[in-house]
Amino acid sequence: MSVIKVMSENLANKIAAGEVVEKCASVVKELVENAIDAKSKNIKINLLKGGLDEITVIDDGIGMDEFDAEMAFQRHATSKIYKDDDLFFINTLGFRGEALPSIASVSEVYLETCQKDIGTLIHIKGGNILEKAPSQARSGTRITISNLFYNTPARLKYLKSEASELANITLFIEKLAMAKCDISFTLTNNTKEVVKTSGSGNLLKCIHEIYGLNISSKCLEIHALNDDFEISGYICKPEILKTNRNHMTTFINGRVVKNNDIFKAINEAYYTYKHDGEYPIVIINIETDPTIVDVNIHPTKQDVKISKITSLTDLLYNTIKDTLYNNLLIPDALNKEEIEEVKNSFIPINDFKDYEGVQTTFDFGEKKEEEVVKNEEFKSLVLYPVGLCLGTYIVCENDEGIYLIDQHAAQERVNYENYLNALKNSDVMVTDLLIPINIELSQSEYIEFKNHADIFTNMGFNYEDFGINTIIVKTHPTWLKNGYEEVSIRKIIDLIINLKDKFDPIKFRENVAITLACKMAIKANEHISMLEIEGLLKNLVKCDNPYNCPHGRPTIIKFSIYDLEKMFKRAMN
Repeated sequence: MSVIKVMSENLANKIAAGEVVEKCASVVKELVENAIDAKSKNIKINLLKGGLDEITVIDDGIGMDEFDAEMAFQRHATSKIYKDDDLFFINTLGFRGEALPSIASVSEVYLETCQKDIGTLIHIKGGNILEKAPSQARSGTRITISNLFYNTPARLKYLKSEASELANITLFIEKLAMAKCDISFTLTNNTKEVVKTSGSGNLLKCIHEIYGLNISSKCLEIHALNDDFEISGYICKPEILKTNRNHMTTFINGRVVKNNDIFKAINEAYYTYKHDGEYPIVIINIETDPTIVDVNIHPTKQDVKISKITSLTDLLYNTIKDTLYNNLLIPDALNKEEIEEVKNSFIPINDFKDYEGVQTTFDFGEKKEEEVVKNEEFKSLVLYPVGLCLGTYIVCENDEGIYLIDQHAAQERVNYENYLNALKNSDVMVTDLLIPINIELSQSEYIEFKNHADIFTNMGFNYEDFGINTIIVKTHPTWLKNGYEEVSIRKIIDLIINLKDKFDPIKFRENVAITLACKMAIKANEHISMLEIEGLLKNLVKCDNPYNCPHGRPTIIKFSIYDLEKMFKRAMN
């Protein structure tokens, strides 16, 4: 007896729904993308209990006639593609013909649509048509989904709370609104407006409508292209960062997409401007030939493969990095409408008496060496050091306000760039150690080190094996800080051991520079003299990026005169 049979259409749709419809946000995604493909300019999404009770999407698109309205719920029925070659030139958000039949198989659906002044109503439950009748003639389509997963209890129990489902839907609509900023989106939950965009076609205005002034005012515009891709959009200054990647928004040809290579390139462009585990806010559209992008690797169509990914990631990395470098400014200390109480405890520098009555001026507008470029804001400052706050923050003033400089972060930046420049130099100068340094390793560490020993020697270190799992270092490059040779060597060896089989020379040099820079920097609560302050500030201005330490923390923050007057209620608006 034959045991292999063709499953029913309804069962196949339920199985497909397992991939297409994962949660309420999946339903919203498919319905809204259909509305966009129907050339809508105004789309409303009304939810009850975050979509758990009901999801309604209303658009003003081209609508459907009676025949198409019924056909839309047939599996693999689509108006987007007709032949094999169409798969390589996909210009619509939907094309698979799976979404509506999958949704209808696990829910109750009311569809009202109109074309040529003829309205059609279709009522479906569990994939079965219960009613098909004429309806009022209104422009566009209205579709309501309720009782989601009522007939698949195993899926129903995985739906989350109202707040969680609403958060997922909101995040998607925010991203889609920025991808399609020429379309007006309105999202409500329990009749309360959650998202509202104007559809002005201005991306920066859309960003403002979604994120508010604090973020939109700190966005930097980017635009670049190469032979394969054109990128445009906005990136946020690294003074505002998030703890997850949800706000790294990328579109390809107007489609919201996820791609780990793209996210990695963006994140690495912010390297040294932020801590690990923090992520920037970016909104980037990527335009390319549709044949380069494969959106048909998953039913959600968000995960994509890109055939020329290296060309794209290089373009993203270099464009973002250059934009940050050319535009970073000193952040204002107070950037919120409600100013928090600021408590400052100033103590005099130990030998400040030597400078009594003298203003030490740092005119950073003077011409520097040829290699010093950009950072005009910092170089143009005339700062007068006046003291040290909490043994950590250098206090300076000028006619614009007060500046606090984190001595540890500033010294870290100076050290980092000095080490990085030395590591990039192919002409390595070395010096002998007066007393060779013994480094004892475990068996596994010794094996890993020997696998990459050429990295160590190429940096200018000379070593010999010295007993079991032990090496003796005899020479080192001259850029190691005096008195810190052994701790520096041990840190470098640790980084080499942790390489495993992966070696990126650029990233490795940066890691070495960051590690040594932090270790050799002035610490917090370490009082330094006025001469040391003067030297630190003069070295900081020579840096490629004087605004952040290599971990992304700011080196300098400004309290404008207005900020101070508002704090003390001298200014009331």
